[in-house]
Amino acid sequence: MNRKMQWLRNQLLSSNLQGMIVTNPINIKYLTNIQAEGILLVTRKENIFITDGRYIEDVHNTLTLFDEIVVYDAKGLTKDDYENFFMFCENVGFEENYVTYAKYKEYMRKYKVNSLVETEKMIEKQRMVKDEEEIENLRKACKVTDECFEHIVNYIRPGMTEKQISREIDYYYYKNAQGLSFETIVASGENSSKPHAIPTDRKIQNVDIITIDMGCKINGYCSDMTRTIFVGQVPEYVKPVYELVLKNQKQVLQDMKENANTKQIAKMVDNDFKLNNYDLIHALGHGVGLEIHEGPVLSINSENILRENMVVTNEPGIYIPGQFGVRIEDTVLITKGGCETLTKSNKNYVIVK
Repeated sequence: MNRKMQWLRNQLLSSNLQGMIVTNPINIKYLTNIQAEGILLVTRKENIFITDGRYIEDVHNTLTLFDEIVVYDAKGLTKDDYENFFMFCENVGFEENYVTYAKYKEYMRKYKVNSLVETEKMIEKQRMVKDEEEIENLRKACKVTDECFEHIVNYIRPGMTEKQISREIDYYYYKNAQGLSFETIVASGENSSKPHAIPTDRKIQNVDIITIDMGCKINGYCSDMTRTIFVGQVPEYVKPVYELVLKNQKQVLQDMKENANTKQIAKMVDNDFKLNNYDLIHALGHGVGLEIHEGPVLSINSENILRENMVVTNEPGIYIPGQFGVRIEDTVLITKGGCETLTKSNKNYVIVK
């Protein structure tokens, strides 16, 4: 049995659970590497994946005998089969944050279990700390993102639209990775004051500011990086804001280490911004893995402790409505004595000539 499935079985045992119904596809991918519609049942006797004929071949090609997962086509299962899966299981866990009340009632009826018990994001919490294979996938995704950034800086010219630039980034990722971690953000001029701006037909000016938030996937694992760059020259009125964001981004890298308190780190950034009459209007960062936004959250409203091998973002930003915005973001690996920045692109006044 693979290590992650064995971990889950040990967790269920210590939680007085005799089984679990796993329905979140990201958690199924994490535990089994299966990427297919279906449901994972962890029972007393065996691990079961139920899917349909569209995915049977792919699932069998993904799994090995070592995985010890029995695959069923839902079409061939009877009412008795479903009722027997959790026979003699008094308490069965389920993912309360992913299952609707209607599904909850369906599971109670279909599996005839005595009690469905909330598992309180058991798997999501485990996913916060990455293993060596996961970290290697994240490194690769970040490397492609750095390469894409170098490409796009050389590609951008005045007169291009935000949409043209975002499409070029997307094309690069689909050619060199598995696709996008999220919808690419390219926001220029006054649009850069919107943290989650959607690329428009606005044309890049001879002197301009562009915020680019981009990321790709390698083997399902995400990268995330933001750079604010300039066309022609850096406007004088932008420099104090850029320097303030960059100073704090670098300070956060000094503060990120095992056992650091995320709320305290975010509060220090917020306080420094407030001293300069700005606010940290979004979270300072978030976990990254199979999803672009995972735990832990780095925020003044959320207290978490960083642990070795967590992978998180560091993304302070300042936004002046109707004028411009500056955000600098890296993907960061937490280590015992500090941290390692996985995205390594230049952030010291990148200027497109």
